Amino acid sequence: MDSNYSAITKDSFVELQVKDDNFTENGHLKPNSPDDFEVDDIDFDNLPLIFGENKSGSGVYGAVFNLTTTIIGAGIMALPATMKVLGLVLGVVLIFLMGILSEISVELLVRFSVQCKASSYGEVVQAALGKTAKILSEICIIVNNAGVLVVYLIIIGDVLSGSIRHIGVFDQWLGHGVWDHRKLVILIILVVFLAPLCVMDKIDSLSTSSAASVALAVVFVVVAFTIAFIKLVEGKIEAPRMTPDFGSKKAILDLLVVIPIMSNAYVCHFNVQPIYNELEGRSPQKMNRVSRITAVICVLVYASTAIAGYLLFGKDTESDILTNFDKDLGIRFSTALNYIVRVGYVFHLILVFPVIHFSLRQTVDTLLFGGLAPLTESRKRCLALTTVLLALLYFGSTMIPNIWTAFKFTGATTAVSLGFTFPSLIALRLSKEGSGLSVREKIVSWFMLILAIIVSIVGVCGNIYSISSQGD
Repeated sequence: MDSNYSAITKDSFVELQVKDDNFTENGHLKPNSPDDFEVDDIDFDNLPLIFGENKSGSGVYGAVFNLTTTIIGAGIMALPATMKVLGLVLGVVLIFLMGILSEISVELLVRFSVQCKASSYGEVVQAALGKTAKILSEICIIVNNAGVLVVYLIIIGDVLSGSIRHIGVFDQWLGHGVWDHRKLVILIILVVFLAPLCVMDKIDSLSTSSAASVALAVVFVVVAFTIAFIKLVEGKIEAPRMTPDFGSKKAILDLLVVIPIMSNAYVCHFNVQPIYNELEGRSPQKMNRVSRITAVICVLVYASTAIAGYLLFGKDTESDILTNFDKDLGIRFSTALNYIVRVGYVFHLILVFPVIHFSLRQTVDTLLFGGLAPLTESRKRCLALTTVLLALLYFGSTMIPNIWTAFKFTGATTAVSLGFTFPSLIALRLSKEGSGLSVREKIVSWFMLILAIIVSIVGVCGNIYSISSQGD
């Protein structure tokens, strides 16, 4: 058989060239040492022929979008109402303070998760505080996320189908019809839009939808701020209250229950570990960069929304400010701007929903099926859990009256625990075993812990007293 190749003689040899400089020394292979074969030193991601194709994870901005989306959800809609209670000065100060403390707590969580090699929020809690605390933290995640997702469905239903005091978008477009049935509209949105996004088994798959949701939130902020600025220039806005009102028992009670809502606005800690796990070239420093960019974005968006919303509607600001956008705003193109704000934010919530649902499903799976294979390896279990959770969330949205009720309770209990109580306890406990905390970090950790306890006690007591007062 003809061939262009010639045979190699027996005394010939082939020198294999090593491409990686880490394994060569002066052009020759480095001598082996016992440390060369430490399993921890092997980068399995760079061995695609052995362990499969190297799959890149999420970039910094993809992680920023997912973390920002976790934070900026329905909480933004309640912030203008908190301004009505707190006044502009204290309200803005608290927005910045909570944002800074939340970012610090995320950095502490990442730092000690890496130290104890935890792959989830529950695991780092267990490493610091034990198995009982782990279960408690997972219950907090479930209650918090389920409450937030129910709020999303309530808002979507209120905006599209209307409520007792407000007309829905469909009514304005089409008149009265089958779309007046809020439960039916929510069900259709759940099946057609939310379910396909919620079946994703990796949070990195939601980076694109998260980017779109952040863009829609920015559109809402820009439109609201522009309207407020135009009305301010035209002299159509009443002077806002700058400080809290202490003139009545009701005002003081509102002040007690509104602070937990503010603390609820920045809770994203349950998604920090999943996002970190899928971060390309992950490191604590890279994740800290993600959390800092996210914190800046969220503080700016929150402050702008809270100020603009309160300036626009003043003492008439609703607990869900979207419901305020069903009437004439007193400027040109008012109707079109109303539709842009409300419909745009409905799509924003639809895109945020699967990101919060992801950690809810992961936590429920860990709590109930901890000994089984991960969800990414069991498509049937993933689909079954998704279906059951969506059904329960749907029924929850038909039973809770409004978002203020949900935010008051989750903000005072689970949100404060996840965002501040557990991270500060983790830092104070694990600092004794590994890299210690600096004096400043210890002071901040203790401050967060004491603040979280006070907010929880005051919030819960205030909520209970509020309910009992309404019943009298």
